[in-house]
Amino acid sequence: MSEQSERIWDAATPGTGRLRVATYNLLHGQPVASDGSPLPFPADPGEPLGDAVADLDADVLALQEVDRYQDRSGLVDQAAVAAKAMGAADWRFAAALHGTPAPLAGWVPDPQVTGLQVYGPAEVDTVTGRPSYGTALLTRLPVRHWRARRFAPAPFGLPLRVAGRRGLTPVPDEPRAALAAVLEGPTGPFTVVAAHLSFVPGWNVAQLAAIRRWISDLPQPYLVLGDFNLIGAVPRTVLGGATALERTTSRERVRAARAARRARAAAAEPRRRRVREPRPRLQGWYDLARTPTYPSHRPAVQFDHVLAVGVPRTAVGSVAAPRTTVSDHRPLVVDVTL
Repeated sequence: MSEQSERIWDAATPGTGRLRVATYNLLHGQPVASDGSPLPFPADPGEPLGDAVADLDADVLALQEVDRYQDRSGLVDQAAVAAKAMGAADWRFAAALHGTPAPLAGWVPDPQVTGLQVYGPAEVDTVTGRPSYGTALLTRLPVRHWRARRFAPAPFGLPLRVAGRRGLTPVPDEPRAALAAVLEGPTGPFTVVAAHLSFVPGWNVAQLAAIRRWISDLPQPYLVLGDFNLIGAVPRTVLGGATALERTTSRERVRAARAARRARAAAAEPRRRRVREPRPRLQGWYDLARTPTYPSHRPAVQFDHVLAVGVPRTAVGSVAAPRTTVSDHRPLVVDVTL
C-alpha cells in the first residue's frame, strides 16, 4: 500500500475550553427507518443530515462516507450542509474519489478528476460540480494547519452486507481519505485526525499505522477519530504506545536533541554531579469511548472510534452513541477537556 498524494495548508489563530468531539459515518446522509431500512430522501435532501449534525452540538466533527453532488443524495454538498448545521468556523472535505456509485457495488470513476482533491468553505459553489465522495473534518475552533492524504484501495474486496439488499454482495475496496488539523486549544495546539479506513483486514491496519507516522511531526496531544472498520483493542494496539510513537520521530530531530545534550554537558560546571531528570513519557493510546455504534437500529459492534494519546483519562467526560434518523452507523460523541 502506498500513499497516492498529499496536500498541506497553513493558517493562524487563538483558542477555547471544554470540547465535544464526535465521529459519524453518514452512509451518504441516507435516512433510515426504526428497523434500519433505508427511507427516501425528503424534498430538502440535506435536511435530515443537517438536523442530525445540529443535535450532536460537536465542536470537532469527523465525517465519513460523505457525498458531494451525488444524484443518490439529492446533489447536496454534504460537508457544507453539516458545517452550516454545527456552526463550524472552518472545515475541509477530502474527496477519496470522483465518480458515481456503480449499479451493483463499487464506483464508476470520473477519468477527468483523479488523485486527491480537497474542498473547503472557499470552494462552496465556486468549483466543479463533479460528483465525489470522501471524508470531512469540521471544527468550531481556530485552525493553525490543515493536512490531507489519500490511500489506495486494496487490490481485492469482500462479500459484505449492503443496506437495502439481502444476503452478501461482493464489494470491491475503494480509495480512502484522511484529514488532519492542528487546532488552537486553551493550553496550546493539539492535533485531530478524521479517517475512514478500508474494510479489508490487514489493509486497514496498515493505513492506521501510516496515519500514526504521518502526524508524528504535528503537535501533541493527538485525537484520531473515524470509522476504522476495526473492533476492540485492535486500533489502539496498532497505534501503539508512546515508545512506538517516538520511534517515528525524524532522524534530524534525534540528532538535534543529542547535539543539544552534548552542548549542555560541555557547558556544565566541572566536578558538579549532574542530576538526570526523569524523561516525560506520554501514556499509550487509548479509547475515549467503548460502546457499540453499528448497526444503528441495534448496535452490536464498534467500528467507530475516538482514540487519544497525551490526553489524561481524567479529562474525558460524558460519552454517547445517540440514535439518529440518518445512516446505518450511530455517531460517537465524547466530551473532553484539553
